[in-house]
Amino acid sequence: MKHDADVLVIGASPAGISAALAASAQDIDVTLIEQKSGIGDPPHPANTFFQGMFDKTSEIVHSEYVIREMTGAEIVSPAGSRIVVDAPGYIIDRRKFDEYHVRELIEQNVDIHTGVTAHNIIKKDKKIQTSTSDRTFTSDIVIIADGISSQLSALAGLHPTKYPHDIAWAIEAEVEADGIGEPDFFEYHVGSIAPGWKATYSPGGGDRANLGVFVRRHGQDVSRFFDLWLERFKKQKNISDLRIIRKYTGGDPIATIPNKIVSAGIMVTGGAAGQSGIGYGMRAGEICGSVAANAIAASKTSAKVLSEYPRLWGKEFGSEYRLGRSALETLRKMDDTEIDRLVGLFAGEDVNQITGTGSPTSKAFRVMRFMLRRKPVSALSCLPSLIRAGI
Repeated sequence: MKHDADVLVIGASPAGISAALAASAQDIDVTLIEQKSGIGDPPHPANTFFQGMFDKTSEIVHSEYVIREMTGAEIVSPAGSRIVVDAPGYIIDRRKFDEYHVRELIEQNVDIHTGVTAHNIIKKDKKIQTSTSDRTFTSDIVIIADGISSQLSALAGLHPTKYPHDIAWAIEAEVEADGIGEPDFFEYHVGSIAPGWKATYSPGGGDRANLGVFVRRHGQDVSRFFDLWLERFKKQKNISDLRIIRKYTGGDPIATIPNKIVSAGIMVTGGAAGQSGIGYGMRAGEICGSVAANAIAASKTSAKVLSEYPRLWGKEFGSEYRLGRSALETLRKMDDTEIDRLVGLFAGEDVNQITGTGSPTSKAFRVMRFMLRRKPVSALSCLPSLIRAGI
């Protein structure tokens, strides 16, 4: 049987690129296929991240794709109370970000095929055959990294996310208005304006910014929430002339939680596996690619061997993702009055000082302790929502 690569990566997402780089760094023969005619063309709308997320990866932030640095974020309640989080962040040019990583792929001799759509994955004689719009690729391992809309995992008999119905469907738009891009803080608005997650304002410098809504359990068409957010934003900022440059639709698997992400010869990473965010996706891809390379080196690609990937990922991120889902479920089940009360507990406080360092669980306990010490009655009033969320 013709052998095209040791590892075939499907999808040039941040996770897919990182998986390809991690595997090829160990002298593994890697092929990457991407549905778009060019990697990053058109660019993906996701273009913001915090330094803390990238600190989890081997990535060094490069100035060539950074549009501007941000001081932190403000979490805004329905009534306008604000929690200020000092956390360095970045707005990036996503096209330049992808172009930078394509050069890395080329330097590491990854065989790249663009404009190629994967149709099906079949296991045959301990090899994996991937049929595509171009031809059939044969490899020892396939890494699926083509995003939340991927159907390949199901075709391969995998169910990579535990709560697939909890994808946060989104509309994001690049907008223009006088001075709209000048603030140094991201804004995340929570409540009925974007049920289950957030409405966002990302100042891009000068007269440009990105606005978005991410909504859970209200279907894939969230245009009504975006229109409401756009009108509220213009009123809040006293903007009469706001122009939409371009608009994107998509989804964020923020609360879906990875489930079964490996079988013999097949691995799933990034958005397709419920591993949301640029930085977190890249780290997941690194783990995935390294485990795949080790499996190839040992000539063992069984599900048992590849299960080292979810084990390592779970050790590093499992509790953080479970706590994150619990928090978002609490948020989804709170009304605006409850959210105002909760955010009000932290308004004007140094959140970094409250949470401290350590594991996500220890940080969560410190937050609850602060709430009970600060305003016991208000903190306890949140308990019905926590119970409804199953915490």
